[in-house]
Amino acid sequence: MTPADLRAHALDHLAQYLAAFPEERDALEALAAQLADDPADVFARANMRGHVTTSGIVYDAAADRVLMIHHKVLDRWLQPGGHHEGQDRLEVSAAREIREETGVDCVEPWPDPSGRSRPFDIETHAIRANPAKGEGDHWHHDFIYLFRADLTQALAPQWEEVKGVRWMPRADFAALPSARFARMSEKLLALTPVRAPADLAPSS
Repeated sequence: MTPADLRAHALDHLAQYLAAFPEERDALEALAAQLADDPADVFARANMRGHVTTSGIVYDAAADRVLMIHHKVLDRWLQPGGHHEGQDRLEVSAAREIREETGVDCVEPWPDPSGRSRPFDIETHAIRANPAKGEGDHWHHDFIYLFRADLTQALAPQWEEVKGVRWMPRADFAALPSARFARMSEKLLALTPVRAPADLAPSS
């Protein structure tokens, strides 16, 4: 995809997302404005107004667990993801980040009733300046996609970037100290209601 195609792609996915979650429009105002009027490349890491990142929530519905990485620099549990690279579609970029950071490569997009691949969540958050990298304060506009995978797949952590990888129970995911995880947990719950203990017991 060309830079212009990528921007149109991001605008389309943002529009789809806001149609589903109009209550989040104000929180994503900075992203919408930058996609609309920034003449610079909004996917370039050098753009210090802000730039697009991608990540993925990988869910095993049968086990009711979410694939998470322990970020080496931030020292906390996050969904796998990173800066957008190349000219890939956003959901393809997210799947690549999952594969690179966790080793889990058999992921499928979660089926959406619309038949399209809209984001599961979008999070705009501030990043502090990092003089060592020559970076000023800026925004990360994270397009988060939902995938399904089997937790029996072997894990191969990218140790240069992460301190660990685990399939986290959804209750633990919801309890992580960030409003975005509570928000995403509610969205997961709407898609896959919690089953009764008997439903989780192994069959005889």
